[in-house]
Amino acid sequence: MIKEAVFLPFKIMKNRWLLLLAAFLISSAVLAGNQQESQNECLEGNAKWCGDCIRKSASCGWCMSPNFTGKGEANSARCNYVSNLLERGCPKDKIENPRGSTTVEKGDKLSSRKTGEKFQLKNIVQISPQAVRLKLRSGEPQKINLTFRRAEDYPIDVYYLLDLSYSMNDDLQNLKHLGTELQKSMKNITSDLQIGFGSFVDKTVMPYISTTPKKLKNPCGSPFENDCTSPFSYRNVLPLTNNGSKFNELVRSLKISGNLDSPEGGFDAIMQAVVCEDKIKWRNVTRLLVFSTDAGFHFAGDGKLGGIVLPNDGHCHLNNEGFYTKSDYFDYPSVAHLIQKLSEKNIQPIFAVTREIKYVYEALSDLIPKSAVGELSSNSSNVIQLIKSAYHALTSEVILEHSKVPDGITLHYKSYCKGGDVHTGDDGRKCSNIQIGDEVKFEIEVTTSDCPNKGKEVSLVIKPLGFNEKVVVNLEFICECDCHKHGEQNSLDCHHGNGTLECGACRCHSGRIGRNCECSSDEVNSDDIEASCKRDNTSTVVCSNRGDCVCGECVCYQREESKEVVSGKLCECDNFSCDRHGGEICGGKGTCECSKCVCIANYTGSACDCSLNTATCLAANNKTCNNKGVCKCGVCHCNDSKYQGQTCEVCPTCPGACEEHKDCVQCKQFQTGPKAKDCDQVCLLKVEQVDFHEQFQGQQKCKAKDENNCWFFFTFNKDDGTVKVLKEPGTSTIRYPIFYLFLFLALCVLVVRIGNTLCCAATECPTEPNVLAIIAGVVIGIVFIGLALLIIWKLLMTIHDRREFAKFEKERTNAKWDSADNPIYKSAVTTVVNPKYEGK
Repeated sequence: MIKEAVFLPFKIMKNRWLLLLAAFLISSAVLAGNQQESQNECLEGNAKWCGDCIRKSASCGWCMSPNFTGKGEANSARCNYVSNLLERGCPKDKIENPRGSTTVEKGDKLSSRKTGEKFQLKNIVQISPQAVRLKLRSGEPQKINLTFRRAEDYPIDVYYLLDLSYSMNDDLQNLKHLGTELQKSMKNITSDLQIGFGSFVDKTVMPYISTTPKKLKNPCGSPFENDCTSPFSYRNVLPLTNNGSKFNELVRSLKISGNLDSPEGGFDAIMQAVVCEDKIKWRNVTRLLVFSTDAGFHFAGDGKLGGIVLPNDGHCHLNNEGFYTKSDYFDYPSVAHLIQKLSEKNIQPIFAVTREIKYVYEALSDLIPKSAVGELSSNSSNVIQLIKSAYHALTSEVILEHSKVPDGITLHYKSYCKGGDVHTGDDGRKCSNIQIGDEVKFEIEVTTSDCPNKGKEVSLVIKPLGFNEKVVVNLEFICECDCHKHGEQNSLDCHHGNGTLECGACRCHSGRIGRNCECSSDEVNSDDIEASCKRDNTSTVVCSNRGDCVCGECVCYQREESKEVVSGKLCECDNFSCDRHGGEICGGKGTCECSKCVCIANYTGSACDCSLNTATCLAANNKTCNNKGVCKCGVCHCNDSKYQGQTCEVCPTCPGACEEHKDCVQCKQFQTGPKAKDCDQVCLLKVEQVDFHEQFQGQQKCKAKDENNCWFFFTFNKDDGTVKVLKEPGTSTIRYPIFYLFLFLALCVLVVRIGNTLCCAATECPTEPNVLAIIAGVVIGIVFIGLALLIIWKLLMTIHDRREFAKFEKERTNAKWDSADNPIYKSAVTTVVNPKYEGK
């Protein structure tokens, strides 16, 4: 029992919390339901035909039943939530609600190629599926599930682009064996490697190079006259080939060149190496472009220094010898232009640069997806290791990108990466740390709004950056209902053939409007006809913004809730926008007619919240609001602010009954007080004897003080609105309270009557204090306390002195000094005794 009593409060609190939680959930559900009703996008869209309806929301359906709409009801009422259409009686087979779909058109399995196994390049598959068709309805997302897996022994193309300015002379010497050494080093990665080579300097105009004949012939000067060539912008030295020896041979034959300024024309070289696919002989494999330099770069706008203002066109301009022929005609490409072409041609750049300028190319790499930066040694001796490291870094990350899509189409990515990591948003487009054979998945959600691209089919390409595979997504838009195909053109049901009867409603020809195409748009839009749908000539609101003006008459919109009706000539009335009380329209005490409450009997007010019944205003004395206020809507409104309470009976600042009858009791019983002179006229009191025991039942005690500072006591009670006052004995002295109490009760027989009030009282006066005794007591107390303090002080001092004297005596006794000898005295006379002296 004790245990249950202890835990009972906790159980009660737990139950209360559960009740509160349940109430919160129920209220949330109700609010959500109300919000859904008040924000029905299907009805708010005022769809005119089925195709318009299904584009409003994926939740909207269209009822094709011919008799679904009532008289005067617009065709827009056919568009609603499917559940609401069923509730209104539309047959299920007459509801048009097309849905989107996802179909895989090509889904070849991922390749499981192993090292050394011979595969045709076109048969290698790293992403699946390869082609998908989506049927998209507005607001209804469709998902594409992609799987990517890196194939083993995948072919690689490496194009080496070298800065041949004077400062790169030592680097050129170390690249003479790059072709064969790179092939050997990459054997464990791929057995199908092609390598190419290109070089660049800068534009061949001032101020980039010196245009004097001597400098044009030999820009390097002595002692490099025999090892220097004329300046050039870019040259494709060796297209991609699997012959590493040829690569070495051509590199040995190269000569350095020179220019004037520090930045080089590397962007021109990158652009031509990217766009000239046929000249470079790029294959549809992993494409790597190694850009090696020890200097910065010129970019778009720098060409103005040499008088070159035409923007780079992004096309190939290489002659048969591999030289770039338009370097002096087109400006340097911009960074954005370069990024676009690299992504378009699926080429991944590797910037092999020296430590001094590494930070510049790191900033550039941050702007280029799927690019890497490596620190090149001063003489390029580590270039092979740099290429291998960069290749692993680039291929271990998969980043998806998609081609441009029409307005109204959005894509959301979600990635399921290695180790169970799941990413969304921008991170949902990529996965990192992927090794050969690892498999990752992507989920792409495609959503459309309205009807993009005018309903025409569009293709979307999704591909992983740096890889040659891609996914073609064909987008087909659901802009019309299936019943649209079976429409009856020039139907007689549409006002003498002025429209097509489709999906149960008329789809009017151009220039015709109305439910049955009965009106001409020219007539309806005229000022005279439209004026009949407005309140006055100055108003611009048509049909109170709650209906359509059709042929000069307002056709009011339908509400989601069938019980809610918009009516009136100008759709100005309704039965749902009246004031509410207690959560109910018109407080549940009336009906809403044309936005105003019509109350039942005994109720009034804008929300029928004012009751005309005054029973709730009656006070205890059966008076309305205690005669201190007015009863309005069943509630007392007190006239004086000092009266409070439901019936104006509470008055915290008013004198009580004790205070009210005090003066009359005093003058009647003791002939004293402020009313003593005219007591009989002011106080209607009568004195009579009553039975003592009969008068003591249910009484309240009162205590008051007169002008002589004497207390007198009396009692009163309320009986049927009358007040009865009775004596209560007091004590005339403080010494004998019990004695005087019994004496008072024995002798109390006088009674004062105030109307029906009985009253009797006695006084109790305080004894006057003895001033001399008080003064004497105080003086004696002070003297006594002073003497006591002096005696205590004297006693303490005596004890202290005796202790000090005893201590002194003890120390003097312990001192044993010899007054004749000084222990630190040494005599000034030294006596020496001769041991041989015998005193003779």
